[in-house]
Amino acid sequence: MGAIWTEAHKLACWWRVELAACEAWAELGVISRDEIAKLRQARFVVDDVARYQVETHHDMTAFLRSLADSLGPESRFIHLGMTSSDVMDTALSLQMIDAHAILAAGVERLKAALGKQALAYKDTLQAGRTHGVHAEPMSFGLKLALWYDEMRRNAARLEAARATTAVGKISGAVGTHATVPPEVEDSVCARLGLAVAPVSNQVIQRDRHAEFMSTLALIAASLDKFATEIRALQKTEIREVEEPFAAGQTGSSAMPHKRNPEKCERVSGLARVIRGYATTALENVALWHERDISHSSAERIIIPDACILLDYMLDMFSNIIENLLVYPDRMRENLDLTGGLLFSQRVLLALIEKGLKREDAYKLVQRNSMESWRTRTPFRTLLEADTDVTAVLGAGDFDGLFDYNYYLRNIDSAFVRTGLLPGSSA
Repeated sequence: MGAIWTEAHKLACWWRVELAACEAWAELGVISRDEIAKLRQARFVVDDVARYQVETHHDMTAFLRSLADSLGPESRFIHLGMTSSDVMDTALSLQMIDAHAILAAGVERLKAALGKQALAYKDTLQAGRTHGVHAEPMSFGLKLALWYDEMRRNAARLEAARATTAVGKISGAVGTHATVPPEVEDSVCARLGLAVAPVSNQVIQRDRHAEFMSTLALIAASLDKFATEIRALQKTEIREVEEPFAAGQTGSSAMPHKRNPEKCERVSGLARVIRGYATTALENVALWHERDISHSSAERIIIPDACILLDYMLDMFSNIIENLLVYPDRMRENLDLTGGLLFSQRVLLALIEKGLKREDAYKLVQRNSMESWRTRTPFRTLLEADTDVTAVLGAGDFDGLFDYNYYLRNIDSAFVRTGLLPGSSA
């Protein structure tokens, strides 16, 4: 990913645009066959561009000067009728397409890892938690299937963002095509595999780039969400999963016992950086009149950095998921921590089905639930001793109500809907 954003590769993309424009002018008969043959041999020198820029204070004119060094009189055809942004913005689209390919592959790798692990733990019972408090039993695989489905949406978002940014413009100083006809623009974009911006001023409009950056921020936010959950589940008091911990790895300089979720914490921290970059990209949408340069300096930082950071995050988090340490026995221990309180809704519904009003049934179940919290007495023990409850529920009812496997009975439907299991998906 880093190679895409080097100065040398950027200038190479500039030259691809410039040469495509020369080829377009040659098609129109403006440049002769001999002249275009010589133009195809033009070369730039990165160090010379940097040296010339010290004098010109303008990177495009420095670049054109370096190209001219390798040519004769035919150099006059390079950049014919064009403005700097014709080249820079179109070349930036090429770089973003290259970056997209790498990011899309990273998204697919993570999606595949999540799908594999979701299936592996589809029937692994775990306490579901809302507000950080035990709610009802669920499947750890269902949690991973949820993440898999989110990455499916992120893949679609990334592809849509590619389409939005894969455009070029060769329309001249303020987009009028007065000095470069639309035919040249059409030809250049076709040669480069880009769509034509239907209308432009001096630049490709920055709502396109903001969409791309917002998409990267959304993907980073998803990784942050997943990493935060792993961090929470790795707490000593919970310890249901852990990120991989290599032989010889240390968690603390002071405490040799520590196994910290430092990789997931790194993902969360970097996600904040990318979200900040997305904000900057949104602020770049508003420019004065047909264009000012306030967006340019920011983009030279935020777009390369965001692509490099997200590529790194996807690689690191994919490795975490592929090698995730999962402790089903600990999950089962934690399920039993509240002495059966997770079954409160099952009891509530059973009382309602037996004819009690919802309000009355709720009061009965809550009364026993609060007593279980207070005294740490098993919930079922209290219910079986409560005559108001046993007047409605018989002794044979309780076994079915306190069955963890009841909560797995419809898990497969989510896996079918996400395509992780065969069947008719919604």
